[in-house]
Amino acid sequence: MSRLMDKSFRTSTADGAVVEFGLVRHALLAKLADGSLRHEDICDAHPELLRAAKNIGRTTGETCPVCSETELVEVTYVFGARLPAGGTCPTSRAELLKLERREDPVQCYAVEVCVSCSFHHLVRKWSAGARRQRKAQPVQQKKARS
Repeated sequence: MSRLMDKSFRTSTADGAVVEFGLVRHALLAKLADGSLRHEDICDAHPELLRAAKNIGRTTGETCPVCSETELVEVTYVFGARLPAGGTCPTSRAELLKLERREDPVQCYAVEVCVSCSFHHLVRKWSAGARRQRKAQPVQQKKARS
C-alpha cells in the first residue's frame, strides 16, 4: 500500500535509523477489524494533538482507515534540550531542517491524525541534531617565490 503523503517534509538529515511503524499500524487495524479492539481504544487522540492536527497538520493523501470520512493529517513533534517541555511542532520543512541541524540532539516524531474520529498513530521517529558547527579553516597563504 503506497502512501501519498507529501514526502518533501520527511526528514533528510536523520543521523541514524528512521523507525517506521507501518507494521504496528497494520496489526492495530487488523485487531480493530476482528473485534479485538474497540473504536474507542484507538480513537482517543489528546485534545492538544487534535488542535495541532487541525491548525498545522499536513495532509497525507490517505483517508482515515477507521472512519473513512476524512483525510489523515500528519503532525511532527521535536523534543530536545532548550525546547519547550511539550516539544515543538515545526510548520515548514525549513523549520524542521533548522531543528534537525541544532548542536543539541533532538528526537523527532511524526504522528498521523484523523480530526473527525480522533484516530492517531505514530508513523515514524528519528534522531537528529548533535552536530557541531564546522569552524572555517584558516586559508594558508602561499609563500611568495623570489
